[in-house]
Amino acid sequence: KVCGFDMNPIVFDRVWKRYRIGSKHDSLRDAIPTMLRRLSGRNGHAIREDEFWALNDVSFEVKKGETLGIIGPNGAGKSTILKLLSRISKQTTGDIHVGQRLAALIEVGAGFHQDLTGRENIYLNGTILGLRRRQIDRLFDSIVEFSELEKFLDMPVKRYSSGMVVRLGFAIAAHVDPEILLIDEVLAVGDLSFQQKCMQRIMELKD
Repeated sequence: KVCGFDMNPIVFDRVWKRYRIGSKHDSLRDAIPTMLRRLSGRNGHAIREDEFWALNDVSFEVKKGETLGIIGPNGAGKSTILKLLSRISKQTTGDIHVGQRLAALIEVGAGFHQDLTGRENIYLNGTILGLRRRQIDRLFDSIVEFSELEKFLDMPVKRYSSGMVVRLGFAIAAHVDPEILLIDEVLAVGDLSFQQKCMQRIMELKD
């Protein structure tokens, strides 16, 4: 069992995550008996034909000041781990501790309202990440400058390219000054110069 829940910003302790491949039930009448069978004495690690384990007994710690990269082939569970850490989804069993302010860039457009403008989404996303309006006001110009999207600020985000969405999302997350920053492969859709700019900012955050 992993120790250090009080000391380390991130602790993943014997975590399992189960997903269903699809539903075989066409009606509530069919689903209720199955649900009752699942609630009555089922082994927590038992698995059915229509399920699979995305994570199987995974444990790790990340200490303050450390950087951790998770690598592996498609389907290995990398994005699942990040979604569990950011509380987008919940583990099936095991314990997860995230003890500090967190910002996550996991999916392009996550946290943005597609019908709102870039300007409005800066305030929306900043609020979601825990900033007060006056803090966003103070950071606004710097966020816009970093994103290089000044002339597109009053355009709805649904008209942005995926690269533009990533620019805005990273610019906001990087200015929240998070204690924990989660980044999936989302930066891969940006152009090379912006990727380099993001890496420089990540190194500044690490320092």
